[in-house]
Amino acid sequence: MKSQAEWLETDGLGGFASGAADGIRTRRYHALLLAAMRPPTDRFVLVNGCDAAVETPAGTFALSSQMYIPNVIYPDGASRIAAFESEPWPRWRFELADGTHVEHEIFVRHGHPLVVMTWRLAGRRKGVMLSVRPFLSGRDYHALHQANPEFSFDAYHEGEHVTWQPYAGVPAIVAVTNGDYHHQPEWYRSFLYVEERARGLDHVEDLASPGFFRWNLSRGEANLIFTIDAHARPTGSTRLSAHAWVKTLRDQEERRRKTFPSRLHRAADAYVVNRDKGKTIIAGYPWFTDWGRDTFIALRGLCLATGHLHDAQDILLKWSSLVSEGMLPNRFLDHGGTPEFNSVDASLWYVIAVHDFLKSMTATKARLSPANRKRLQGAVEEILAGYVRGTRFGIRADDDGLLAAGVPGLQVTWMDAKVGDWVVTPRIGKPVEVQALWLNALWVGSKFSQRWERGLARGRKAFAERFWNAEGGCLFDVVDVDHCPGVNDAAFRPNQIFAVGGLPVAILEGEQARRIVEAVEARLLTPLGLRTLAPEEPNYAPRYERGVLERDSAYHQGTVWPWLLGPFVEAWLRVHGGGGDAKLEARRRFIEPMLRHLDQAGLGHVSEIADGEGQTPRGCPFQAWSVGELLRLLDVILAK
Repeated sequence: MKSQAEWLETDGLGGFASGAADGIRTRRYHALLLAAMRPPTDRFVLVNGCDAAVETPAGTFALSSQMYIPNVIYPDGASRIAAFESEPWPRWRFELADGTHVEHEIFVRHGHPLVVMTWRLAGRRKGVMLSVRPFLSGRDYHALHQANPEFSFDAYHEGEHVTWQPYAGVPAIVAVTNGDYHHQPEWYRSFLYVEERARGLDHVEDLASPGFFRWNLSRGEANLIFTIDAHARPTGSTRLSAHAWVKTLRDQEERRRKTFPSRLHRAADAYVVNRDKGKTIIAGYPWFTDWGRDTFIALRGLCLATGHLHDAQDILLKWSSLVSEGMLPNRFLDHGGTPEFNSVDASLWYVIAVHDFLKSMTATKARLSPANRKRLQGAVEEILAGYVRGTRFGIRADDDGLLAAGVPGLQVTWMDAKVGDWVVTPRIGKPVEVQALWLNALWVGSKFSQRWERGLARGRKAFAERFWNAEGGCLFDVVDVDHCPGVNDAAFRPNQIFAVGGLPVAILEGEQARRIVEAVEARLLTPLGLRTLAPEEPNYAPRYERGVLERDSAYHQGTVWPWLLGPFVEAWLRVHGGGGDAKLEARRRFIEPMLRHLDQAGLGHVSEIADGEGQTPRGCPFQAWSVGELLRLLDVILAK
């Protein structure tokens, strides 16, 4: 059993259940019931996990394992896992010493903060009893829980329902079960989360257990549902038994999941969630919510490539009303407050997403109302006009038609790591991918109004003159560094690939485009995407590990980003003719390794990042734009 493999079940609201394939919780985010109170934010961990054990005539056998400090694994349930499957949802098969086999499964109901857990015997056995003891907290999902006298162990028990209210102001936890509940409060102390420890973060937690459930497995399947009280009964029925409810939920989820053409398409569905009666895109699980830049990049694969145009329309229309001084916010805070606008490219990616959406609507002959088209076009015009006038953080169209951006102490490009006051990759001036986005945005705007054509022509001319690094046979990463004319940054980074691929219009073609693609392939390409800095560069960091300072220092200094495979493969196809043979070769060389990755870290998904050397998956194991770009390649760029 690969300890790094992790499973994820989402509820479509921003809540989820997640864990490791071996059943040992290694992150503060691993939980059975993690609910979003203001979808997709205000997330609370309510049920962290559980201990399970089976009693047979031959003795008692654990079906679970926990990690405690200093490095103690107890009990030994993980050693009894004979098989694990992640499709259509997580399923384990335990093999006990006396020949008893137990099957366990977990799935989350889509559209509700509700997780279903079942255990059953494989074959007939007499005298087999199951005990399950849940661990509760009721904390913010970023926090950790410690034993304290304020926790309420009180249980309200009525029929097949058991309700706990850990703290005032925290949602009540409801268990619905066909088993017997035994109230026996206990504190379980010093759980160790090794992934948090490896990341240099707080990593020890205490959890509360009010009691345990018990079933006779020889008589039938054990059912246990965890939810919050607003969802404690099935819609339209107050009499349905726990067993019947589980059967209904299982049948509904099986039918829903069968509608997806592949597990990657089903993975895409996990990121499109509710917000304010509409839709948004979660940047990644388990710790991100929705971000502007990530939303617009991921939308092209998650929504447009998959044909979910209504979701794309809903998202783009909602964002259209948030333009401020030509900018869209890049991040909403988890608990409200003023959105953050610290991004030069989020607004430009929005323009690209609008273009691709309108193109998809035309291709599918879908109807877009004149009013909605006007709203989208108006947002594009407002962004372009704001950037031409000049807006926050030194963002302005310069006299040469290129876009200047950045001020000291702030990160505004996608390479946005910051430690305290230290911006790791400031890239102040005219970053190369920002120019590619800006010129593409002007090209999109020119389809609506001729007023953008002159700036587009001037900018393209300046780009061709200013960015070509003849000595390196590639593009500069930034020109006019720190807004000093003629000062160039020649660090070899992947950002130059956007001048050739990943956007509607290639800024460079012909021999220069070919040389860029060849150089990027030779110096940056790995099986999981592109490195953010070439290995021979002085600041190259081969691994993303250890504490916050070390990790943020490496985040864009060599660390591999899978989402960059999208623009690279598109650029590679453009310089290789884009025909059928080239597509087959691209699938074999670039896509097949990524598809194998679906079974390595976040099962069925694509990781946020990986080490520059060795490509060990790191960061979020479930990342929206990584999945989105792989889908865009498969369903659009490489489609037959």
